[in-house]
Amino acid sequence: MRTGRSLRKRRRRPDQRTPRFAHPRVLISQRPTEADDRAVPGHWEGDLIGGKKNGSAIGTLVERSTRYTLLVHLPHGHSPGAVQTALLEALRGLPATLKRSLTWDQGTEMAHRHAFSKTSGVPVYFRDSHSPWQRGSNENTYCELNRIL
Repeated sequence: MRTGRSLRKRRRRPDQRTPRFAHPRVLISQRPTEADDRAVPGHWEGDLIGGKKNGSAIGTLVERSTRYTLLVHLPHGHSPGAVQTALLEALRGLPATLKRSLTWDQGTEMAHRHAFSKTSGVPVYFRDSHSPWQRGSNENTYCELNRIL
C-alpha cells in the first residue's frame, strides 16, 4: 500500500561524488607530534558556533597548551571567504612562535584553507570524520561558552 510519502532519492556512489575541497585535506594524523602532548604553545583548534537557524556564527580558536581562547567575530556571514578574512585578522597580532598549526573539523567554511595557509604561514589540519574528541580543547570550550551564554 502507498504511504503517501515520496520515494527515496538515490544518492551517488562515493566514487562518483564531487569533492568538497579543491586541494586535498591534510588529516590530523599528519600534524606534528609536539601538538599532541601540549608541551609547545602555538597549536590551535578552531570551530564555528552557529547562531539561531544558522543566521550568524562566531569562530572560536583555542590554544592547546594554555587554553587561551580567541572569539572571532564574523559580521559578514560564515562563508569560506569571510572565515578566512576573520581568521587572518585574529591571528595577525600574534607572534610567529604562537602560529604553529590549526586543527579544524571538516566543515566547508575552511574551503579556502590553502590560501589561508599561504598568507598566514599556519598549516591547517582536519580531524577525522565523526571524531570530535580529536579536538577536545575546542569542544570543552564550546560547552563552557554554551553554559555561560
